[in-house]
Amino acid sequence: MHTEMTDARLVVIKVGSSLLIGDDGLDIGRLAGLAQDIADLRASGTRVIVVSSGAVGLGARQLGLAREAMTLEQSQAAAAVGQIALARGWQEAMAQVDIPVAQILLTIEDTEQRRRYLNARNTVHSLLDLGAVPVINENDTVATQELRYGDNDRLAARVAGMVSADCLLLLSDIDGFYTGNPDTDDHAQLIAQVDELTPQLRAMAGGSGSAYGSGGMVTKLEAADIAMRAGCHMVLTTGRPVRPLQALREGGRSTLFRASDNPYGARKNWIAGSLQPAGSLHIDAGALDALQQGKSLLPVGIKSVEGRFERGDCVHIVGPDGAPVGRGLSAYASADALLIIGRPSGQISDILGFQGRAEMVHRDDLVMQIGENPI
Repeated sequence: MHTEMTDARLVVIKVGSSLLIGDDGLDIGRLAGLAQDIADLRASGTRVIVVSSGAVGLGARQLGLAREAMTLEQSQAAAAVGQIALARGWQEAMAQVDIPVAQILLTIEDTEQRRRYLNARNTVHSLLDLGAVPVINENDTVATQELRYGDNDRLAARVAGMVSADCLLLLSDIDGFYTGNPDTDDHAQLIAQVDELTPQLRAMAGGSGSAYGSGGMVTKLEAADIAMRAGCHMVLTTGRPVRPLQALREGGRSTLFRASDNPYGARKNWIAGSLQPAGSLHIDAGALDALQQGKSLLPVGIKSVEGRFERGDCVHIVGPDGAPVGRGLSAYASADALLIIGRPSGQISDILGFQGRAEMVHRDDLVMQIGENPI
């Protein structure tokens, strides 16, 4: 198994519907094998998130619908029925290895609107802290044709970026990325590692004349692109063995899409260069000293708030001399921030009427800078 995966602190595992659904519905044996693999991974100290397909297929089977002829509304109805069976299957399988699971349904807006993104991210990390395995799927019951991930490969990559995962494992019906379709091309060769998604590689997956023309491999490269940009490695391998992670550990074939950055650095770069600040937090000398030591920004160290912003918006952090010292994502909207600045975090609940975060800007959401240059 790749060290990029064995050394990972947080892994997202994507499981396709073709691997989970058999002739009689959910493949209970395969779910049990995956549960044991996940238990082994967790025993080594790695946190695990699952992105699972299968709800629409299960629901269609129960409702007597032909998948290839379903309307969008019928797909949404099938998902509503299938989600119950899918969640129950994962719950029962993971119960056999004494691991609690939680179901999370996401739409594309949940990873593109910052407040919803933060809510989803915080929920996932809270579940991980409590020892549960989040099982995530696209919320097909409310997604429209225009606002859909369209496939769970890209959903898994979005989730991996959202939670700052170190590695994304795509369990597929193919054991890696080849120079051509190995089912039809005797000369197709496995590419063991990809460091850059070049036009030549993309052409192999779905360009003009490609042996992969159906598009399945195209979405896997798109997932790799999303993950690598977020500083997350991606491993593509087969999910056909009952214990796919064990098979990979024992030398199974795969392709590693290796990110050049790490999730922490990629997130910092995103905050430093991709977001437009919506306001400013002016801090005192004590807060500045704490930030320079790598700590979070607490409300007690803020002297004033400038501008109007919402929770999750990017803000400038301004030092006692009026010079910018950093930028970060605010845990509070400006209206709430005005009420709690200068106060100890222990008073937040009494002031606002709810218990929010102790930090105004958490250190993971903070980039310090000298002058105009982030560091």
